[in-house]
Amino acid sequence: MFAKRLFDIFVSIAVLFFFGWTIVLFWILAAIDTRSNGLFLQKRVGRFAKFYTIFKLRSMRWENAKPIVSSFGKFIRRYKIDELPQFLNVLIGDMSLVGPRPDIAGYYDKLEGDDRKILELRPGLTSLAAIKYANEDAILESQPNPLRYNDEVLFPDKVKMNLDYYYNRSFFGDIRLLVRTFFKFASNTTT
Repeated sequence: MFAKRLFDIFVSIAVLFFFGWTIVLFWILAAIDTRSNGLFLQKRVGRFAKFYTIFKLRSMRWENAKPIVSSFGKFIRRYKIDELPQFLNVLIGDMSLVGPRPDIAGYYDKLEGDDRKILELRPGLTSLAAIKYANEDAILESQPNPLRYNDEVLFPDKVKMNLDYYYNRSFFGDIRLLVRTFFKFASNTTT
């Protein structure tokens, strides 16, 4: 969809132009908080199962040889500020505004059969699954075995929703998802 890619580029340029200073400010604050580079780079599974480097603000630091999410890290995660550098991923074409959220190796790259159609999509900043599981960290923290719960409950549900998106996607559907994401984010900031 040519219109989708043009829209991705336009929105990314606008966000980076108007909020670039905010990203730099939080990058500096994250560097101070984590005592390391405030930018977090990680390989994620992208379109056609090719790996790319995702940009995020660092929200964890090492204390007593263990990674912990600091208070600052919790703040930038809650308000999704740590995700802002991903607009650069959208601009360069690794991601889209709307599409399945990118995952680490061992999930999307291991899909089989019809589920692999998801890999034809660019990963996105938001999706129906991202809206439904906006509080995924809290959901997983409440489970006795978070990894098992993710593998057996959350991930299969996300695959189902992302496959539904694959078959029913449209430019105006993406606009609706972006609006829903905005209102989800706005309601999160008032709680």
